[in-house]
Amino acid sequence: MATIKITKDNFEAEVLQAEKPVLVDFWAVWCGPCQMVGPVLEEISEERDDLIVGKVNVDEEQELAAQFGVMSIPTMILFKGGEAAGKLVGAMPKEEILKVLG
Repeated sequence: MATIKITKDNFEAEVLQAEKPVLVDFWAVWCGPCQMVGPVLEEISEERDDLIVGKVNVDEEQELAAQFGVMSIPTMILFKGGEAAGKLVGAMPKEEILKVLG
């Protein structure tokens, strides 16, 4: 499954009400580390049917970033059952991301 674009308009439906866990990547076009993590998250989204990967562009969705205390990017927050269940900050290898996902 490809990554989905998350906005304040679809956040509740796509993340909080999702049947599966959702890994939300808070990123920006100008962010080098975000560009490094992007392809890794695409890979994970293709490999894992039990997970949804969503992307929030912090320049377009400043409210969402503030709501979840995103101070640096990339920040990835795992949501399970509508609740934040884990948080990763900074670019990291696929193995580290997979550890948090379980």
